[in-house]
Amino acid sequence: MARITLDNLAHSYLPRPAGPEDYALKELNYDWEDGEAYALLGASGCGKSTLLNIISGLLIPSQGRVLFDGQDVTHAPTAERNIAQVFQFPVVYDTMTVHDNLAFPLRNRGRDEAYVAERVQEIARMIGMEEMLTRRAQGLGADAKQKISLGRGMVRKDVNALLFDEPLTVIDPHMKWELRTQLKKLHHDFGHTMIYVTHDQTEALTFADKVVVMHDGRVVQIGTPDELFERPEHTFVGYFIGSPGMNILPAKIEGDRAIIDGAEIPLGRGYGPVDGKVEIGIRPEFARLSADEGLPVTLRRVEDAGRHKIIRAELFGHDINIIAGEDALIGPDMTRVSFDARRVNVYADDWRVTPVGEAA
Repeated sequence: MARITLDNLAHSYLPRPAGPEDYALKELNYDWEDGEAYALLGASGCGKSTLLNIISGLLIPSQGRVLFDGQDVTHAPTAERNIAQVFQFPVVYDTMTVHDNLAFPLRNRGRDEAYVAERVQEIARMIGMEEMLTRRAQGLGADAKQKISLGRGMVRKDVNALLFDEPLTVIDPHMKWELRTQLKKLHHDFGHTMIYVTHDQTEALTFADKVVVMHDGRVVQIGTPDELFERPEHTFVGYFIGSPGMNILPAKIEGDRAIIDGAEIPLGRGYGPVDGKVEIGIRPEFARLSADEGLPVTLRRVEDAGRHKIIRAELFGHDINIIAGEDALIGPDMTRVSFDARRVNVYADDWRVTPVGEAA
């Protein structure tokens, strides 16, 4: 296991980048704590895989350093970093049996056969392939091959870090849940530093201790699932986390009030002068529909999502979403919306503004 330090790190695929827009990964400084489980979360093309490949040694960054426990490994090959990486599409040895695929990393490091057999059985049980150990990998389906690839990544206990690049893409939904659970158990039992790349917020939020949200090559927030939900530091985080995402509305801020089209929305906290592109963000969970309180809204439709209802509405010409309980009755007279004042966030040029008196 290792503490991974990213020092002034950035990367461009162009030979002579002229500005920030030419960088696939914009400048980043961060310490990945030894033994933590992280998820890199963001849309396709945001820089997640670029960052993971720099950490693993498959890519040398344009600037900055990568350190493992204080040792500079920026130019060290992958083999010297003592990491295991599992890719989006399975990489297996077709001519080998499932057992020999799982055993390969251990045999390659000279572990005795008794230990190899014990560890392979343990991993095979974890990935649900105990009955297939004697079968050749050739001819197995993509999901089975990916389970082998995952197992081979997890079979060693002595790695500095386990890196996963969207490893569950080809796995069926039921097995995805089981494997995520097993990965969490592996982390709990052995304390590996784990970094998991995904564009799926459910995978990220259920797997990680901390989620690293990326947008346009930049890390916009690193936090626990609760922090990302309660206090998104960037409008992208509010939009990307949650289903549906945060409502973002243009506003003017005057102390502890937001003004939208002349109507006041209480904020619960005071703010100093806010300049630039000013917006407020409120999650659908913290909006309430009623017949007599709040601002006038136009209801468009109500969607039954099983555990709750999603109300699609319009407020002063802006689309908003409201979440109500599964048993809530939505009558035709319920045409007003109010917000939980303490849950409203203020943004300037997409970044959260700190209220007066709150620690930055």
